[in-house]
Amino acid sequence: MPKKNSKKRFEVSENETIGQCLDRMKKEGYTPVRRAEEPVFREETRDGEIVMEPVGKTIVFHAVKE
Repeated sequence: MPKKNSKKRFEVSENETIGQCLDRMKKEGYTPVRRAEEPVFREETRDGEIVMEPVGKTIVFHAVKE
């Protein structure tokens, strides 16, 4: 019988603390295995050229089922 994928990605939302995100993961039965910060970009047009401008970052936790 094939194993079901037990990995999940949790993103810390805008109005949520890291602790609240970790609590949410625990309630769903997941344990964090990796934390990553991913950049957030915005497209801008300058002199007729599309430029990707960094505007922030998002914290993401990769987790596995307990």
